[in-house]
Amino acid sequence: MRMMGALRMATAVAALLMASSAMAQDRPWPHAPVHGGSDVAGTSLSIDQLYQPQSLVGTSPEGYSWSRNGETVLFLWNDAGYSFRDVWSYSPRTGKKTQLTFLGRDSKPEAEARGISQAVMLDDGRVAFTLGGQLHVRAADGTVTRIESDKQAIRKLILSPDGKSLAFIAGNPSDARNRVTSGGVLWVRPSAASQDKAARRVAGADDPKIYIEDYQWSDDSRAIAFQQADDRAMPERDIFYHAKGEQQNNRVIRAFPGDETTRASVGHVDLASGQVRMFERPDAKHHIWGFGLSANGKRLFVSGSDMQAKEHTIYVYDVTTGARETFYQLREDKHLRPDWQVAWAPKDDGLIILTDRDGWLHLYHQRAAGQAPRQITKGEWEIASFEVDAARSQIYFTANKSYLSDRQIYRVPVSGGAVEQVSGAAAGTHEPVYAPGFRHIADWYSNDTTPPELFVIDTARPAKPAQVTKSPRPEFYTQTWANIGYAEFPSHVDGVNLLARISLPANYDPAKKYPVIVGSVYSDAVRNQWGGRRAHPTWGLDQYFVSQGYIVLNVNVRGSWGQGRDHNQTQLHSYGETDINDLESGVRFLIDKGYADPKRIGIWGSSYGGLMTIMSLSKKPGVYAAGIAGAPATNVWHAYPAQMWIMGPPDGPDMPARYEAQSALYQAKGIKDPLMIIHGTRDPVVLYSDTIALAEQMIDREQMFELVTLPGGNHAWASDNLRQTRFAFKKMAEFFDRNVKDRK
Repeated sequence: MRMMGALRMATAVAALLMASSAMAQDRPWPHAPVHGGSDVAGTSLSIDQLYQPQSLVGTSPEGYSWSRNGETVLFLWNDAGYSFRDVWSYSPRTGKKTQLTFLGRDSKPEAEARGISQAVMLDDGRVAFTLGGQLHVRAADGTVTRIESDKQAIRKLILSPDGKSLAFIAGNPSDARNRVTSGGVLWVRPSAASQDKAARRVAGADDPKIYIEDYQWSDDSRAIAFQQADDRAMPERDIFYHAKGEQQNNRVIRAFPGDETTRASVGHVDLASGQVRMFERPDAKHHIWGFGLSANGKRLFVSGSDMQAKEHTIYVYDVTTGARETFYQLREDKHLRPDWQVAWAPKDDGLIILTDRDGWLHLYHQRAAGQAPRQITKGEWEIASFEVDAARSQIYFTANKSYLSDRQIYRVPVSGGAVEQVSGAAAGTHEPVYAPGFRHIADWYSNDTTPPELFVIDTARPAKPAQVTKSPRPEFYTQTWANIGYAEFPSHVDGVNLLARISLPANYDPAKKYPVIVGSVYSDAVRNQWGGRRAHPTWGLDQYFVSQGYIVLNVNVRGSWGQGRDHNQTQLHSYGETDINDLESGVRFLIDKGYADPKRIGIWGSSYGGLMTIMSLSKKPGVYAAGIAGAPATNVWHAYPAQMWIMGPPDGPDMPARYEAQSALYQAKGIKDPLMIIHGTRDPVVLYSDTIALAEQMIDREQMFELVTLPGGNHAWASDNLRQTRFAFKKMAEFFDRNVKDRK
């Protein structure tokens, strides 16, 4: 059993109840929720009240960006809890927080406008930002001016290291005539108001199917390295659906396994001459996971892998000649996750590589091509991301070293040695953005009882972070929320250690056996942060379920990050098999410990989680009383080619059996218990037609199910708009109450 700070994650009911309160007490961050009396199950709010334009939990501060001198951090926020984010600034020196734009005051809350999407500080005190795909500049006096009005879909603003130029990606000139992709061309313009010249195009093609995906400046501001994608060989697919009284068409570029896919390349442009050089790789269809110019601008690394993410290769190029050398290569036939990251070591002394070559994601330093890398960090924990502080020859990184569900900030010398925790003793999730020079860290922080807030950490005195935002509405603190704790237990199939996040009613009675909802099920689903998962707006739904007397269970299934290569590799070729066994292990744990009523267990998930839901109902009859599958990935023949790193290639002697075994479409014959499917008709990720194919088969077999169709709904059907969110979540609550909670 591992420890989370001084808190032992025990399996007894009392210990789990103590876990939540201990996390709140140990946490030094202010403004913890004030829990109500123990005679209530949880929040008394309805789904309608939990999902309103003015959010009870507030608006998460996002888009952190430091000024070039490191004295100011910009962030996007709404202090009233509405969706429209304006630009704010904070000075660590003065402790002053200032709202810089007020464009949200003209936005109607019911429109759910997202507001400004990115902002960067220019050297003369002005702020460049994007709104609705258009570039604007806020002057020091607050005046806002739209610039580059002849361009659209402007994104990814980056100020040059010398502060003299602003680069950005914008849509191709032909975008308006193309319904498939917005494309992307790289532009550079002077950043100073005194040089208000039009931007010049430095890289990119007129064809919108060839587009710049990412780029970075050289340290001397004289060149830019960029990653370009070419989708010309990929198929286009029409997704027809009816909405607003007529037929619509969401035409997309979309490859299936075995189809032609994106060709990726990396280039370099010298800004003085305009000369562009593209760097060749042996196979342009292989993935690119990162690239970077050396500090002196003379070399460029490209980190990539084969289509199935089994062989990690790092090439290093001579920028002047284009000569390529294979710097690093490692093949692992069972490898599953492309979590690699690479950066130049201080003084360009080789590369820092994040890899799981020893079975866990750790840092290595390799000084020359073909040389054995030297391991910097080690242990049965994993690193999620890192950045190199070249001036001090140290590395900052986020990892779950403290506990499996945590993401804490650490630093370590490049030479190796003691690992120092920078983010303090509080349990939770940290997502850092480092200031130039690493003097401060803008920290997105959250834990199970705290919605996301911006803190600023002084790296010289990290124990006393400054809280910048307070996002929840005052009434948030008067509600009674779920008690949340963590448990570890062995898989009932192979004994591998599993981790679960368990949400209990505030008035939990150990003498009772409770109905349980497993989900939303997905990989990487167990995290100590508000709502557990950031990708889905299910925080309120989970709290609602707990308040209605359910226990909510999330399991870190195989294939997830954080528990080592051996843990996730057992998911190879195993969609709907090893993963659903892990979910069942969580159910068995709750039943064995006396938490759960074995006859009242529900399960739900969306996308891959929908696949697991349908597979669970079919393969494990009697374990679950009912299930809800949102946008279920029922047919892996229609998955993205990138997912072949789990399900394998679409050929070989074990085909088609291997794909059929991982496709719920072919495994649904055993479903006898109630099933609800929720799906949006314009979904380009998981096709609505796949749901119809499953529905036709189930009707032919006279299997009963319920289908909730969301006209024009996208893949993230719970995030399209609040009206749809409320509708779908109320349908789910009614379904589970009828088939799980009230089951006799």
